[in-house]
Amino acid sequence: MARVGGRPPQIRSEDIVRAGRELGLERLSLNAVAERLGVTSTALYRHVEGRWGLERLVGESILADIELEDDPAHSTERHLLSFGMQLRAAILASPGLASYVQTLFPRGENGRRLLATEVEALGRRGYDADAAIVLATAVASVAIGYAAAEETRRRHEEGLSSQQLAAEAQLRADTTLGPAVRSLPDVGDDDYVRLWLGAVVRGFAASAPPGSSAHQIRAALDAAEKEQ
Repeated sequence: MARVGGRPPQIRSEDIVRAGRELGLERLSLNAVAERLGVTSTALYRHVEGRWGLERLVGESILADIELEDDPAHSTERHLLSFGMQLRAAILASPGLASYVQTLFPRGENGRRLLATEVEALGRRGYDADAAIVLATAVASVAIGYAAAEETRRRHEEGLSSQQLAAEAQLRADTTLGPAVRSLPDVGDDDYVRLWLGAVVRGFAASAPPGSSAHQIRAALDAAEKEQ
């Protein structure tokens, strides 16, 4: 609770980060951080540029904790799948981070660090920087999208199970869809993402082989689209 009277407490950017991380990105707001620090929201503007600045300060602090491993023995496809799965898991570990990175990535220095690290990993596999950026951001976008969808489901977890069961029952009872739905294998979230992300990665890797430039990748994709 904000203090009444007296000299306002002195705060630093580190204090804002600490308070923001304690709140979490899902509950982050200027008013919430100010209340936790015992200052007015106006005092925060000396350190951050509004809501966007606050999000970037806290979000980049969380991204700073993320380290993605690269096994040099992995092929390009296996590496990209590992990159995507690790990124998804890291994002889901911090509620609200999916929305942060989906809105704009990279937004700050630690987002750029993650992208640069991946570009270096692809460079070791024969990619020039421009093509590596295209390939890395494509895989990251898909992984972030899966994470964002899972995070949305988690936010609606209360009551979701009953709604999901009702929806599945209706699908099973449907004359057209029922027989196929009843024959589907039971696949968990991790396996589902791994299987489909793997398929996407194979397509990306085939469209962007080592040694190709970003312009060549674009031209190949355009040509493939015209052939369909």
